[in-house]
Amino acid sequence: MAGRSTPLTTARGRGRPRDPQTDAAILRAALELFIERGVEGTSIEQIAKRAGVGKLTVYRRWSGKEELIAQAVEQTVPADLVPSPEDVETMTPHEIIERILPAAAETTASPEFRALTARMMGSAVSHPSLMAAYWKHHILPRRDLAMAMLRHAQQNGTVSPDADPDVLIDMMAGAVTWRVLQPDPPDAAEMLRYIKAVYHQIGLYHPTKAP
Repeated sequence: MAGRSTPLTTARGRGRPRDPQTDAAILRAALELFIERGVEGTSIEQIAKRAGVGKLTVYRRWSGKEELIAQAVEQTVPADLVPSPEDVETMTPHEIIERILPAAAETTASPEFRALTARMMGSAVSHPSLMAAYWKHHILPRRDLAMAMLRHAQQNGTVSPDADPDVLIDMMAGAVTWRVLQPDPPDAAEMLRYIKAVYHQIGLYHPTKAP
């Protein structure tokens, strides 16, 4: 879950302002090539060519392909899939989940998400720098928000006070990942049913409760 995490890149020097359209073209090219060919089959040169820019244009923005791919992957997750810190403070976990469930089901049931998940899993050992960048800038901020939601649910009594939030987060993320990678993956409707069931087992979602 999310979309409001810290960007991977910082401004380099005092040159001309960066063109958002150029950034978007580079990120899109990096994502496409990563899904098609994996890390090994992707290079800065190929990304630049597909984006229609010079290689130096890419290097001015990102230090290497792992950092670039990590940000490209991050930006595929719509912002409405992630609660803000303010949401976590002002809304119940049930209300947050009720709001994001339809979009989450659509995203996780898409062929692109399935291909992306498979590529990221396959790169975890062979390219640890990619996973490290992805973990730092994409996973950890979302785990922090999930942790806060679980803490609130424990205080409200819907999640067992003895439960380990880290384990619960791994269970939720692992369940969805495993279901996505099955030979016959679910469509959006089945994924919605399944995610509701997962959150219900954890204690974050209660189907009979009004939002």
